[in-house]
Parts: sequence; structure tokens; C-alpha cells
Amino acid sequence: MSDEILHRIRAAMAERSLDALVVTSPENFAYVAGFVVPSQPLMRWRHAMMVIPVEGEPAVVVVDMEESTVRGRVPGGDIRVWGEFADDPMSTLALLLSDRGLADGRIGIEMDHLPAGDFNRLVDSSPQARFEAAERVLAKLRMKKQGRELDLLRRLSRISDRAILEAYRTVEEGMTEMDLAGAVTRGVYAQGAEHFKLLIVATGDRSQLPNVGPSERVLEEGDVCRVEVFSIIEGYHAGVCRTAVVVKAPAHAERIWSNLMDCKHLLLDSIRPGASTRRIYDAYLAKLSELELPPIAFVGHGIGVHLHEEPYLGPHSDTLLEPGMVLGIEPLTYRTGHGYGMQNKDMVAVTEDGCELLSDVTDTDELIVFG
Repeated sequence: MSDEILHRIRAAMAERSLDALVVTSPENFAYVAGFVVPSQPLMRWRHAMMVIPVEGEPAVVVVDMEESTVRGRVPGGDIRVWGEFADDPMSTLALLLSDRGLADGRIGIEMDHLPAGDFNRLVDSSPQARFEAAERVLAKLRMKKQGRELDLLRRLSRISDRAILEAYRTVEEGMTEMDLAGAVTRGVYAQGAEHFKLLIVATGDRSQLPNVGPSERVLEEGDVCRVEVFSIIEGYHAGVCRTAVVVKAPAHAERIWSNLMDCKHLLLDSIRPGASTRRIYDAYLAKLSELELPPIAFVGHGIGVHLHEEPYLGPHSDTLLEPGMVLGIEPLTYRTGHGYGMQNKDMVAVTEDGCELLSDVTDTDELIVFG
């Protein structure tokens, strides 16, 4: 667990007069603990929870199947184990709260994650406690990354970027989207990522579809190919997308790509401390509109333990950027009007005086050609 993250959580708790914070989601557990309990994201009933009191050491509630993993990561910690087929994890959590003198405390908890049935049993087991929604508290804290988080996201950005670039170098016309996907995943694992999410491989007319996985479609000359992957280590994600063409670019592709790269550089020049996320989006729309291309509802978003986090570069909210925020920026158009879509996604960290491009392996100014 990061002392800095723990300090920031406790400061936020003090502002809201919370006696404790209970973290229940796999994402926020990873944020607080610094590791993922392997089966928690896969089986939502296998609760792994962390209780952070305003004073004293944090404690963990974990299913018996994962006890050895958690004890290895939290040696000597207060770990309460519940039996998957014998116990109610909410009763185990309630007992922990009571043991820590929190039975009648004001407790923050993730209302947007814990199932209603589980929450009702927790309330029944802790009738004197006052439970309050705390997901917004955690979301706000996660917006600004600390040193370890930035290092991890920088590494992950390069893994995703390099995996896509090298996959394009090894795949040829006549191979399939599955071949391209296999090359990407090999590259992700070869560079040390633990796993990945949302592998998008969309070629030809399928490149117009936002979030599709690979198919048996055969690559042909003139195909536009969109590949995006989110590499993961310790629960953190870095998403990168690269667009390429097979052998030669189809009509209008170079002109459209040039506009998208102008958008990319406009975003990089605009992202800095104090910048308005809505104004950045408005400037992006003005540039994209030069080709009368249809926009999407945002051109960037925060990223970390969630694929999408705040802040968003879009029209529906306005946030002033701060150092430590990490964004995925993605100038794109799924509907060019020519039978294909194009997208470029980069990872960017807000610095003290501007921004740092984290996904810096591939030079995207020129459209990638392969095959």
C-alpha cells in the first residue's frame, strides 16, 4: 500500500467526518492495496474488501481461496478470512468493524459496486453504523496519479504501443484479423504485462465499428486497420490505438489522417495545468470540422485502474487539468463516408508545465503501411 495514497484517503475522510472507508470493488482495491486479488474481478461474489479506519492500520476481508495470495502481499496485516461455502462475507466485515470500534461509526462504502442484497445484509449486521456513498470520493482521488502510478502507466503505455507496432510489422496481406490479434497479444505478454482488456481489431469495413474484437476476416490491399489494446499490470490499464493500411492507403485516407494528426498535436499543445477540459474539446471539434467529420461525445478521458475515469475532454463537464492527471486522448472518426474508420489513441500525463506523451514508441504523424 502506498503511504501517499493512504494519506490522501484519510485527508478526504477527515473532510467528510468519516470514521472509516470500506473499499469493495476490484478497481479500488487495487488502487488502495497496490495489487489485484486474482479471482475478485472474475467472480463478483468473491468479495475482497479493505477497511481503512481514520486511525490505525487498514484491514482486509478476503475469501479463503485467496487467503495465501493476500497474506503474501500484506505480511503481518489484519486479514479476516471468510469461507466461500460456509460464511457470509458481510458478517465477516461487520465483525471487523465491531472489533475496530466502528460498529456505530460513520462508514463510507462503494454504493455503486456492492450488490443491494449484500449491502442489506451488512446493514442488518451493523444496525448502529451509518453507511454513506464514497465512490465519488475515491474517483476524485484517483484523478491525480502518484510516482509509482505514473511509472506503471508509462511502462504500460509503451507495452501497448510497441505490441501494436510490432504486430503490424509481422502481419501481411492474406492473413486474418485473428493473426493480427495473436501478434498483438504475444507482444503484450512478451514485454511483461500481466494481461489485457478490450483488444479491438477492426479492418476494412469493420473499422467503422467502435469496439469489436478480431474475426476471421482476411486482410486485403487497401484495408484500413484499427487496433487498440489495454495492457494491464497490478490492475492499471494503458490503452493505445494505432491505425494502419495494408500495402497502400485507400482514397482520402491520407487527407483524413493528416487532419486527425493535426487534432492530436492540438491536444498535446493544449493539455497543461489549468486548462479547461471543455475548451480543449471545443478546439478539437473546430479542427475536426474542417473535414466535416462526425465527432464523438469526448476526445479524451482519464485512465488508471478503470478504462475510463474522470476527467473527460468533452462537452458534458468542465474540469481544470492538474499535474498528475493521466489521459487517453483519441482523435477519431468511425464514419469517414468512405467505408472505413480511423483512430489514434495515446496516453498523456499532465506535467507541471505541459504534458508528457507516454505512448512514445510509434511515430504516428505518417500513416503506418504494412503487408
